[in-house]
Parts: sequence; C-alpha cells; structure tokens
Amino acid sequence: MSGSGFTTCLWFDGNAEEAAAYYVSVFKDGRIGRTARYTEAGPGPAGSVMVVEFEINGQKFVGLNGGPDFTFNEAISFQIHCADEAEVDYYWDALTADGGQEVACGWVKDRFGVSWQVVPAGAIELVSDPDPERAARATKAMMTMKKLDVAAMRKAADGG
Repeated sequence: MSGSGFTTCLWFDGNAEEAAAYYVSVFKDGRIGRTARYTEAGPGPAGSVMVVEFEINGQKFVGLNGGPDFTFNEAISFQIHCADEAEVDYYWDALTADGGQEVACGWVKDRFGVSWQVVPAGAIELVSDPDPERAARATKAMMTMKKLDVAAMRKAADGG
C-alpha cells in the first residue's frame, strides 16, 4: 500500500465555507484550498458551496455542506498539543469565542459543534505517570478542571 495520507471530512449544514475560514483564522498556518459548488444536478442549490478544502496544522480537511442529517458529537475530537500556557489560553479563548463552550478536562466545543482537546505540555505525562498513585492524583485533579492547569495537576500528583 502506498502512503497517500488521509483527509478528514467534516459534515456541515450549509456553513462549511464559514467554518473553513474560521479554522484558518484560528490556526496560524491554515489555508483554504479548492471550493466546489453544487450544480443543477444537486442535491444542494445550484451555485452553493458543496465542499471546501482547507488545511490546519498540516492536517487536510474538507468541509462538506451535507445538510442537517448529521451533527458533530464528542465521539470525535481533535487534540491540540500546546507548548505553553500562552498557547493554551490562545486556543481556549479562540475556540470558545462566539458561541463555543468550555466542556471539561481540557475539552471545548467550538461554535460549529466540533470538539477539541486543548492539551498543555506535561498533562499527558502526568496522567500516565508510571507510578499509578501519582497518575491517579493527577487524573483526579484533572477531572475537576475545565481548562487544564498543569501546575495544579503536578502539585496534586506530588501529593500537595
């Protein structure tokens, strides 16, 4: 098999172009690719956007205006691995703006209903510490948080 990569398709209800523009504005290295429009063959209105390709953080996506039949849920989420607190704050604020919402344990849902995990450096290491007691204390602390606070998780892991 060849390594041809993959593209994540996100199903929207008429606002795929708006979503793509939003995501490329949030992720600094994002870009919009090709846009295809419905023709008289349908099923969408002729001339309206059928799909829009975009890329963020090196990952290829296509936004499909497929209609109201399917919506996003928490079964699928995208992890954003952040280098520092400033990056965590940036993505947290950007993704919860304009109708997005904080969920729990570092998860947010953006205004389109897509779930994101904003993961600060060190968080995964704390909850997967080889010492099961440290990992349990860090996990217990994490479970009380919306936006993850690695310093507080570390303090809990250390027994403080």
